[in-house]
Amino acid sequence: MSITKESELEGMKKISTVVATTLKKMREYAKVGMSTKELDDFGGDILKSYGAKSAPYETYKFPGFTCISVNEEGAHGIPSAFKILKEGDLINIDVSAELDGFWSDNGGSFVMGEDIHNHQPLVDASKDILRKAIRQIRGGVKIADIGYIIESEAKKSGLKVIKNLAGHGVGRSLHEEPENILNYRVRSNRERFKKNTTVAIETFIATKSTIAVELNDGWTLVGNKGGFITQHEHTILVTDKEPIILTAANEIWN
Repeated sequence: MSITKESELEGMKKISTVVATTLKKMREYAKVGMSTKELDDFGGDILKSYGAKSAPYETYKFPGFTCISVNEEGAHGIPSAFKILKEGDLINIDVSAELDGFWSDNGGSFVMGEDIHNHQPLVDASKDILRKAIRQIRGGVKIADIGYIIESEAKKSGLKVIKNLAGHGVGRSLHEEPENILNYRVRSNRERFKKNTTVAIETFIATKSTIAVELNDGWTLVGNKGGFITQHEHTILVTDKEPIILTAANEIWN
């Protein structure tokens, strides 16, 4: 959305802090032996305590308050009482919500407990790539150029990007223009970031796959060639200098 007055910025700051705090607390709450439904219920209770509504549920009737993806699942994992977290699991939590007419989105991948399957390098690469990409965003910068940074940095680490998942505008709804802030460069895309707009920037970094495909449950996404996928996401305010990270409270870079 385009921020035109202080009250809109305050609204975006408020909901962004809510989703960021929820993500941080869920990450800290996650334990070996816990079901993803228990973790999701915990997150849902935090959102409710702030008076916020789960964006995936409100928008798409998603069967959970948050998306929790485990191991080969790349995104949109459905919380389940039968999915139990294990030592060394690769976990992604994506939290988005609405409060007072404003929407914000953030997410992060992490390793559960000890990194016995060597997922941490993929997690670290995803976080670092997101940081490098966000630092280059200004009003007037081509969206395609940020996609080029993300894909180039992934290749340097011997990794790939998921090409059919993307960041997006956010603010008065969960998905707004620009709708496709891709993780690679489309040379024909001349669209540029606009000053004083709010967007969700997210990395989808993979070990083997380049396309996310949907499972039979109608939600869960996995890589087309297997392997693992990590995602990290911040909602930011674009300025004429370095962006303001509205979801900084999630501490995904710590």
